[in-house]
Amino acid sequence: MEEIRLQKYMAEAGVASRRKCEELIKEGYVSVNGRTVTDMGVKVSDSDVLEVKGRRMCRDKNKIYIMLHKPPGYITTVRDQFSRPSVIDLIDDKGHRVFPVGRLDYDTSGLLLLTNDGQLAHELTHPSHETEKVYVAEVKGVPAEREMNLIRRGIRIEEYITAPAKIKIVEEQKIGNFINAVVEIKIHEGKNRQIRKMCEAIGHPVIKLKRISVGMLRLGELPEGKWRYLSDEEVKSLRYKQNLARQAAKE
Repeated sequence: MEEIRLQKYMAEAGVASRRKCEELIKEGYVSVNGRTVTDMGVKVSDSDVLEVKGRRMCRDKNKIYIMLHKPPGYITTVRDQFSRPSVIDLIDDKGHRVFPVGRLDYDTSGLLLLTNDGQLAHELTHPSHETEKVYVAEVKGVPAEREMNLIRRGIRIEEYITAPAKIKIVEEQKIGNFINAVVEIKIHEGKNRQIRKMCEAIGHPVIKLKRISVGMLRLGELPEGKWRYLSDEEVKSLRYKQNLARQAAKE
């Protein structure tokens, strides 16, 4: 029977992304055959008894891919210490365990992918694969070209400098005596609250933020709070992009 690394097995069982599974292992929440495991090198198979926080986990052979239009006011983790509503609460397919791929801030809306395919989730969120994400943000004031160039070149926010991003003004809106802008921003990183911090750094704080695409997936007309399964073609498009990334890494 095939053996694979524990964190990969957990991701395929729909526990969480592989990175989050590694955190759970390090923190001592995972046991194999009744023994707590904290070693990343442990390998397991379907014949082993895997428990996470005392709950038995098994791999789901049926892979599920869901697109959700996340509303503001929902967290993108499975559980929350403050009992805030989770995006999982919006998914009524209770026959399978799924987890969010990446994250969207509590106050941010837009496209969120959920799956039980740990391998694909790992590849989509890994920085080396540079999956493009597109956001539309309403910001305070209207950014000047020199300010947007800071984002295009890469801007320091806190302890790091962002990778070069794309930004353009889509619309200007007059609000009383003030004018705000709607901007489109394209990034391929996934730092915590990155878009908000970038806009804050150039002096134009975000008022409202929405993600409209991830890779080749487009949110389209999916209503806020609703979800749908990805089509076979959409899943193939995700896999095609990641296959290209894997091939480029080998060359």
